Amino acid sequence: VSARLGSGPFVVEADEYDTAFFDKRAKFLHYRPRTAILNNLEYDHADIYPDLAAIEWQFHQLLRTVPGNGRVIVNAADTNLARVLERGCWTPVTGVGPGGQWQATPLTPDASRFELTVAGESVGVAEWSLAGMHNLHNALAALAAAAEVGVRPAQGLAALGGFRNVRRRLEVVAQESGVTVYDDFAHHPTAIAATVAALRGRVGAARILAVVDLRSNSMRAGAHRAGLAAALADADLTLLHCAQPLAWDVDEVLRDLPRSGGFFSDADTLVAALSVVRPGDHVLLMSNGAFGGVRAKLVQQLTTSRAGGI
Repeated sequence: VSARLGSGPFVVEADEYDTAFFDKRAKFLHYRPRTAILNNLEYDHADIYPDLAAIEWQFHQLLRTVPGNGRVIVNAADTNLARVLERGCWTPVTGVGPGGQWQATPLTPDASRFELTVAGESVGVAEWSLAGMHNLHNALAALAAAAEVGVRPAQGLAALGGFRNVRRRLEVVAQESGVTVYDDFAHHPTAIAATVAALRGRVGAARILAVVDLRSNSMRAGAHRAGLAAALADADLTLLHCAQPLAWDVDEVLRDLPRSGGFFSDADTLVAALSVVRPGDHVLLMSNGAFGGVRAKLVQQLTTSRAGGI
């Protein structure tokens, strides 16, 4: 479920998207947290904000709502967040990640096993089902936040072992004919790169076919086109899709992709192009929407192929 009210602290994910058509303040300005995790800050939501500075101003306003007896947990490696903190912060700050008090060292290629260090002291090792450095950093911030309500770091590490991830985060949705299909919500170049890297760490040299839906307002407007090709550089084949008109020339990105499978505006044509899959492949579907039913269509195609002998 998306929310559950219990007897302990209430935890909510927040972002800077506007609240409503009649309230253009960032949603997180309404929450007034006691503990705030500033995970990352970069340009997005081109339909709402003209530039990065406008988003940084919203984050500055968020910091003003955190009480002096609270805690701000910040990604110590994010230069944009550092710039926000320089504008003023009236709450104790805990840095996590490189350069911070809380750090994690991956012990496996996919970062599913890592060592936690707090203030230079090793706390222990966590082993969990998630993959990728981005998830490791999320875990690190969560452990630091949990410590604010009395959860000892060693307790937190043990709890991670039983953590079940939310849907659409490198979620395995099908395994047919020797092909594994994943569904992921990634739709920003940074998230796309992190997801591809996480899967690469898990599957090694196996083929990864990245299928990206250019659906978000920012992507269709061209705000992220410059970083798209680099985000997909580690995929063995990339297919791009958008059912709506783009405000930019997608051929520019296709030329920069190391291994392009083309652009498709129709879901059925896209799925037909994925007939190149072979046993041992990993198909990564990335979209912040329903993706025109591509997932179900692809699974059906794989099932039919198996029945006919792939």
